[in-house]
Formats: sequence, structure tokens, C-alpha cells
Amino acid sequence: MGIVKISESMHENLRVAGNALGRSINAQAEHWMKVGMLAEMHPDLDHREICRLLVQAELAGGLDLVGAINAPQGKPRAASAPKGKH
Repeated sequence: MGIVKISESMHENLRVAGNALGRSINAQAEHWMKVGMLAEMHPDLDHREICRLLVQAELAGGLDLVGAINAPQGKPRAASAPKGKH
């Protein structure tokens, strides 16, 4: 764990979004970072697809960053993802 310095305006954006979505400021920041990371790594995916993959990854035990980087056909994968349709 570490400390990330952000602007006051971004902190306020995190607070508002976190409150609206029932997340802590830290949980909201982590969510945005995961979405942004996947969006940069996989520009062919839209927001809906990224969110679906995050849910699948959570159900499978968390996002596999190495798998997400090396996934075939540019699709990120979950750690120990169950077999089946993505």
C-alpha cells in the first residue's frame, strides 16, 4: 500500500462519486484506476465490457494483471477464471 497524491478537485470528485455509488474514496479511486488501466491496455473494449470483466474477475478471485496483459485476442482475464463464455 502506498500514498498517492491527487489534486483537491480530484479528491472532491472521488468523494462525490464514492458517496453516490456507495464506495469509500479509496474504493472509488481504485475502481477508476482499474477501469483506466484496462481501457489503456485494451482500447477495443468499451466501458460496459470492462465493467463486465471486472465483475467476472472479482468472482474468480481478483484481476490477474499479468493475465490481463498477456491475454489472447486482447481480452483481459480473471485470476483462475472459470471456463465458459466471457
